[in-house]
Amino acid sequence: MDRVLTVSGDGAVSASHVAGGSKETGPAFDHQYMDKTVSYLVQNQVSHLESYLPVLATTGNITPFIGLLGTVLGIIDSFREIGMQGTASIAAVAPGVSEALVATAAGLFTAIPAVIFYNYFLTRIRKTVFRIESFTVEAMRSLQTRLKQTPAGVQ
Repeated sequence: MDRVLTVSGDGAVSASHVAGGSKETGPAFDHQYMDKTVSYLVQNQVSHLESYLPVLATTGNITPFIGLLGTVLGIIDSFREIGMQGTASIAAVAPGVSEALVATAAGLFTAIPAVIFYNYFLTRIRKTVFRIESFTVEAMRSLQTRLKQTPAGVQ
């Protein structure tokens, strides 16, 4: 057990930390060290997986407001035309209303997919983290069991 156990591509865990002990008492399991190491590695992976979620969240949250801004500007344009022409004809109102509707649609066409993809990736990340944590618990139990079964003096 003197060799280094590779936990992931991000780092390695020394066998002396995992299986302390001595030749007389047999290997011991440093559960606290393993728990901290695995937690660190999992957090690194989660941070990497979540790195693009803020872009989707921001896009999903902001684009409806950009669409709303376009809507307001289109309505303002309609009222300006009404004021300039002195009448509320369809010819005066239609271009501004059209501009408003295009802006609203553009905001929604951008926001809806962003929110869908945000929720999709967030759910996948949560499921992946759950699987990693479940695997970690089982791997640590297995390692601890194997170390308990190792006779004294064998490493």
